[in-house]
Amino acid sequence: MRKVLSGVVAVLLTGTSGYAADVYQPEVIEAPVQETVIETGGWYLRGDMGWSYNKMRGASFYQGSNDTYRSFDSTRLKSGFTIGGGVGYQINDHFRTDVTLDYMFKSKFKGSTTGGCGVAVNCTSTDVSSLTALSLLANAYVDIGTYGIVTPYVGAGIGGTYVNWKSLKNTSCETGDPTNCDPTFDHRGRKSWRFTYALMAGASVDVTCNLKADLGYRFRHVTKGDMFGFNAGGGPGYDKGFYSHEARAGLRYAFNGCDQQAYIPPAEIPIEQPVYK
Repeated sequence: MRKVLSGVVAVLLTGTSGYAADVYQPEVIEAPVQETVIETGGWYLRGDMGWSYNKMRGASFYQGSNDTYRSFDSTRLKSGFTIGGGVGYQINDHFRTDVTLDYMFKSKFKGSTTGGCGVAVNCTSTDVSSLTALSLLANAYVDIGTYGIVTPYVGAGIGGTYVNWKSLKNTSCETGDPTNCDPTFDHRGRKSWRFTYALMAGASVDVTCNLKADLGYRFRHVTKGDMFGFNAGGGPGYDKGFYSHEARAGLRYAFNGCDQQAYIPPAEIPIEQPVYK
């Protein structure tokens, strides 16, 4: 009986050893796909157009032969169209700079003063003119991040604006009788460069791999300067500068915008040979 049991145990052990001798196949883990992004820096060109809502800070002038220096009672500078362009450089994904040249088309000015004139002691004047402005600015932007095809940004600029005032036409009439007027006098307009700074915010939208649409807002402050010259006992005059609130739309063309991401294949992992146990 003991010999029989020993034989059964031997058979069972032989079966267990055979199962253990099955091939052991190690698990192969693939390395994750790795990608490197080519530098996004590069040159770009831009073009913009917009609508500028202008707010004048006031104007002053010398009045009469006694050289009384006084301010206009009212000033208004109307809105105008703008157009511009520039060249820039995308330093990295979040920072870029450019230089822009923008032209603001003719914006009409209307002002008023009170005082004596040739036909009466109490007179009210109507003063009309216009200006154009050419701004040269160096700008820097922070691209906050890209969300799908949209990249919001903020920026700031500094530079100068060449303000060209046209002749100011001054007509003074009796305050109680607007038909009783002095002749209209022309005061020659002045031209000057002004210090200017700007603040921007907006978003760019990917149109193609190298073309972006740019929609934004720009606040521009042009400082004070010469406005008109002396004539008929009045002048010269000076404006106190103006603010511009601009809605802008444009395009940016990047020269290397279509560079694709470089693909690095997974690292080769040596295949481990089956291990028999």
